[in-house]
Amino acid sequence: MHRSGSLRVGSQGSWVWSRDGDEVGRIDYKAEAGRLVLSYRVSQSGGDWVAVTQTVPLTYSECNYGGERPYFRCPGIVNGRHCGRRVGKLFAGGKYFLCRHCYTIAYSSQSEARYDRMLRRANKLRTALGGEPGTAHWIAPKPKGMWQRTYQRKRLEIEWCEGRADHLFIDKFRHLVSKDELEIYFGA
Repeated sequence: MHRSGSLRVGSQGSWVWSRDGDEVGRIDYKAEAGRLVLSYRVSQSGGDWVAVTQTVPLTYSECNYGGERPYFRCPGIVNGRHCGRRVGKLFAGGKYFLCRHCYTIAYSSQSEARYDRMLRRANKLRTALGGEPGTAHWIAPKPKGMWQRTYQRKRLEIEWCEGRADHLFIDKFRHLVSKDELEIYFGA
């Protein structure tokens, strides 16, 4: 929003969502000094449409190399207390746009299994080395300019993460494998 100029004082317009040429959502906005005013309609649980005008306070912080970065101040009230958190995103989880804490929205990685987190970490390292994600691919050769010990450390971390993911996966689904198969593959 900041890059597009939508937060400049006096800026106003609409965000429109459409599907197959039909409008399915619209939010009107107007930027004022220190705040953003949102106007939209909402229908909760299939009820009547209600017009909502919400004011979201804005705050700015200075960047290290000049300029400033805008943040929203969450206008939510939870358990009778004003939230006021400085956040970069607001979520539409009900009638108003509030922060993830007010709507208790977790990050997707928080509901992910540990073995999936390990594989994601290994894949991130694999692509950082210039290779392909996934255990079916070779670990990429050392990139030009990278120290050998750095490459070896990353390679060992990839192997550790993937081995740990395998171990966690087998532990979780051990009940689906017979005792003989466990002995054959893992010596356990």
